[in-house]
Amino acid sequence: MTTATDPHTLPSWTVGGITVHRVDELPLPPATGPWLLPDATPQLVTEEAWLRPHFADADGVLRIDSHSFAFSTGGLRVVVDTGIGNGKQRANPAWHDLDTGYLDRLTAAGFPPDSVDLVLLTHLHTDHVGWNTRAEGGRWVPTFPRARYLVSRVERDFWAAYDMDEPRRQMFRDSVDPVAEAGLLDVVDVGDDGAQVAPGVWLLPTPGHTPGHLAVRVDGGNGASALISGDCVHHPVQFAHPAIGSCVDIDPPLAERSRRTLLASLADTDTLLMGTHFAPPTAGRVVTRGGAYRLSPVGPDHRTNAT
Repeated sequence: MTTATDPHTLPSWTVGGITVHRVDELPLPPATGPWLLPDATPQLVTEEAWLRPHFADADGVLRIDSHSFAFSTGGLRVVVDTGIGNGKQRANPAWHDLDTGYLDRLTAAGFPPDSVDLVLLTHLHTDHVGWNTRAEGGRWVPTFPRARYLVSRVERDFWAAYDMDEPRRQMFRDSVDPVAEAGLLDVVDVGDDGAQVAPGVWLLPTPGHTPGHLAVRVDGGNGASALISGDCVHHPVQFAHPAIGSCVDIDPPLAERSRRTLLASLADTDTLLMGTHFAPPTAGRVVTRGGAYRLSPVGPDHRTNAT
């Protein structure tokens, strides 16, 4: 089984004519689950036997990862979310001053930083924007110097008016502001029906976790499609219990409505759901189960070796 700790395997899924790669950053520590999803108690998790062994252990401890997705479409190289980043000063010890091989894995997947054309940001949280920038010459510079970084207008406007604490201000200073100052940050108006930003690529509004949160739909042709969740769904336990929300949801009731709407739209279809924080195998199809859902895992159909 491929794991996020193996730096030599690069899993990917075929979605019609598009190959979607998972680019691992790191597995998050066991303490992440109780903090992030406090209502997902060990007893509740262990009652969902289908979560084991991929998404939880026998003691009900959730498995949660940090990774990006990357794919090519219409001659464009696209990265969805950029993880936590290296060398960033963070209040969360699990995110602080990391030193991972993320860029090596991204390059091995065929996406060297200077080749990337689009970076799609589902939202502006610390663990989704970190590799927007990297340290160079004592300052933070865009990791993807040729790319346009896309974020929803609602998201950008919300944080621009928000009274941030110092850790969040630091995140903007090192991971968002340098991109804007370089003229690479594009603000996108996303209507109720979404916005197409590349051939076969749509940004879909899924507000609640943050006001301008987005999911990303990839249509690969011949009826094949995938949906990248962002943080609309953090963990598959929320399929069985959609009312479980994150401790950092800005608007919990709206986040739950978005989650339920998303899961209902995917249930019993062939669309592949790819979880931004789901442990391997990361992707699957939403299956109706009683009054809620479960994830039927779909493993990668291709793996290449990183060098």
